[in-house]
Amino acid sequence: MPQSCDTKIIIWQNSLSKHASAEKAKVLSSFFKTGKGEYGEGDMFIGVTVPDNRKVSKAHYDEPLPVIESMLNSPIHEFRLAGLLALVERYRKLRDDQSRRETVRFYLDNAHRANNWDLVDLSAPKILGEHLLLNPDSALLDALSRSECIWLQRIAIVATYTLIKHDRFEDTLRLAKRYLAHKHQLMHKATGWMLREIGKRRESTLIDFLDANAALMPRTALRYSIEKLSPTLKAHYMSAGK
Repeated sequence: MPQSCDTKIIIWQNSLSKHASAEKAKVLSSFFKTGKGEYGEGDMFIGVTVPDNRKVSKAHYDEPLPVIESMLNSPIHEFRLAGLLALVERYRKLRDDQSRRETVRFYLDNAHRANNWDLVDLSAPKILGEHLLLNPDSALLDALSRSECIWLQRIAIVATYTLIKHDRFEDTLRLAKRYLAHKHQLMHKATGWMLREIGKRRESTLIDFLDANAALMPRTALRYSIEKLSPTLKAHYMSAGK
């Protein structure tokens, strides 16, 4: 007899819970800033490491989408991550364009549930980024970047990591410039990280961006972006930053 969706969810969550650790949960709750007024306020952890989560969740990539959606709607951080990791594996294994587009649409429809930086960073490049590599859509990235949700804003720029690895920098640079005035440090970190990745591929492109914008960049974004530059260039740009 085929298993019901509820049964599939229980089996998946029980498999993850076997790897749970109360000690790790305490550490993760602190690391991901779950205290009052912090960006992860109220998030709940059971203490499952990413390698263990990935190992379990890869086996659930072909679950019905309502099962994955239930995981994404869980208050438990690791269960939401499990749903995202299953989607990553699902997209990787799909070969027909229609199914891939449906997976991307499902991801975007539920993207607000990727509501911490690790959930974004472990999913956006491998789903949305891979999609954009084959189906360029600057308008989609712009729409995400203008959302009032910080996690959608982060998805927009972190998804471009995949494009950067193929020497396509335009979308990243456009979003990075838009985020110069962003108020949140999580976005400063993401922006600086992507700029650093551009610099690793083509330092001259990063230098051009810094020459035009370093004086306007938040210190965190600037520091992240210049991490791989020479000590002389680091000192030069840090002196120029605000």
